[in-house]
Amino acid sequence: MKTLGHFINGQHTNGTSDRRHDVFNPTTGETQAQAVLASRSDVEDAIASAQKAFPGWAATNPQRRARVLFKFKELVEKDMENLARLLSAEHGKTIPDSRGDVQRGLDVIEFACGIPHLQKGEYTEGAGPGIDVYSMRQPLGVVAGITPFNFPAMIPMWMFGVAIACGNTFINKPSEKDPSVPLRLAELMMEAGAPEGVLNVVNGDKEAVDTLIEDARVKAISFVGSSDIAQYIYAGGTAHGKRVQAFGGAKNHMIILPDADMDNVVNNLIGSAYGSAGERCMATPVAVPVGEDTAERLIDMLKPRVEGLKIGPSTDEGSDLGPLVTAAHRDRVRQWIGKAVEEGQDLVVDGREFTLQGYENGFFMGGTLLDHAKPGQSSYEEEIFGPVLQVVRARNFEEAVALPSDHQYGNGVAIFTRNGAAAREFAAQVNVGMVGINVPIPVPVSYHTFGGWKRSSFGDTNQHGPEGVRFWTKIKTITQRWPEDVQGSEFVIPTMK
Repeated sequence: MKTLGHFINGQHTNGTSDRRHDVFNPTTGETQAQAVLASRSDVEDAIASAQKAFPGWAATNPQRRARVLFKFKELVEKDMENLARLLSAEHGKTIPDSRGDVQRGLDVIEFACGIPHLQKGEYTEGAGPGIDVYSMRQPLGVVAGITPFNFPAMIPMWMFGVAIACGNTFINKPSEKDPSVPLRLAELMMEAGAPEGVLNVVNGDKEAVDTLIEDARVKAISFVGSSDIAQYIYAGGTAHGKRVQAFGGAKNHMIILPDADMDNVVNNLIGSAYGSAGERCMATPVAVPVGEDTAERLIDMLKPRVEGLKIGPSTDEGSDLGPLVTAAHRDRVRQWIGKAVEEGQDLVVDGREFTLQGYENGFFMGGTLLDHAKPGQSSYEEEIFGPVLQVVRARNFEEAVALPSDHQYGNGVAIFTRNGAAAREFAAQVNVGMVGINVPIPVPVSYHTFGGWKRSSFGDTNQHGPEGVRFWTKIKTITQRWPEDVQGSEFVIPTMK
């Protein structure tokens, strides 16, 4: 049985813990490896390694740090197929989807390569008599990222790309469900020229997380996962004096106005609802047709498309979606479908009993379509995170806007329409952090910023883009004067009067 340990100070190690977590092949259901769950002392070793590396890395000029990232980007591109296959074998998403996972992470690495410009401060000459004021952005020190199972390449690169570019040293605690890609990325960062200790990876569970939260040497934590854990990490991290950004769950809605091109709507909705088996925080698990005629047309067109989804092993590049990540998660999704039916939703397509011939032990589910979901039902209020689409019918535009606005999650939302005025009004009114207009998965490009509202995000700063540079740095402001003559004493607050 393969053992997946940690990557600390430039080396693989199994550490001191004898605790293990099974890593499955979701396509076959077989246990293919065991991830070592770090002890507190293992995490402390990683922190010590990062702390030792920090002074030298922070003192490295931004252009040289950028050169390491340029080389890292080149190495990841060369290793793309290996990374995609590693990812698919542990997560279950299709290989084309895995390539996209890696590429969206690389987009942020490309952005971070511009750190010589991004980390520049500001300068004011003559702010007062003979006085100049300038600022500089400096790294925080040892920082950490706690990353989820559903994007084991993209989200680590979103975090460590900008953090390392800014001069910090980084500890990644990936999901124990699929840790091979984060470990491989750490190897490639070393090969790109990063010194030992600049990027460390520790596999672990709550013991590792609590160590990162409590250790004073860790100055900032970024997290992506469920909202309850996000709130726990935000509360614990800030209580220990850390800077924290913690991103939680989602229940993204797609609003469909009567004038929308329904063929375009269905094509986009099928991909965004069922791609990656719905295991995306920016998936679209809720469709909101406005008006009964719109709803009936949508259901009529969706039903055969959901029934016709091509579900296959992750290695089949022609599959629309593969298995879910674990049997336990698949069973949880099945339970949510049962709950939705109990709550009165109409089960239009039931994917619970789907099995794939030749892969009967894999963690597969068929696509499920539910109609007449309503606010207040727990299956609507909570995140299901599987290949399940719920339809909530709205009578008018105002009711449609209120649904995502009033929901506890505020990650992403989309509207499909030909009406520019309605789309503009929707974007201005809706109480959600990321909005798509005729775009089903509104994940911003790398040089903008990613982040939701309400229980989808805890903290004041978003991921990547200029917000990322601000999160991973602290600003220092200098006021200077070079007087030619001896100055007299002043006993009042300095002003520029």
